[in-house]
Amino acid sequence: QVQLVESGGGLVQAGGSLRLSCTASGSIFSFFSINVMDWGWYRQAPGKQRELVAAISTGGSTNYVDSVKGRFTISRDTPKKSVYLQMNSLKPEDTAVYYCHTRHSGRDYWGQGTQVTISS
Repeated sequence: QVQLVESGGGLVQAGGSLRLSCTASGSIFSFFSINVMDWGWYRQAPGKQRELVAAISTGGSTNYVDSVKGRFTISRDTPKKSVYLQMNSLKPEDTAVYYCHTRHSGRDYWGQGTQVTISS
């Protein structure tokens, strides 16, 4: 129904930038735009719970966890069926596996995750 594939992770030095991409596919998109769903980027660091980092609603409003406000930007490209997370001024504490998430018809969909590692 919905498949999500993340890309763009990697190893960068503190202060650097990365842009994560989440591309959606599946039969549902023959009928619906990605705009009918809320989207989120989550991250999970070793030994920690998964946390919501950024979200974009169907209406386009965005929300961020306090620790990334002013540094991360979530956006979407409807024709490309993609959601992005631009991450600037990266810090070692941003190191985690980042996951794309959406929900449709009461079902949660997750990507496989992409590793982001920030060296000090």
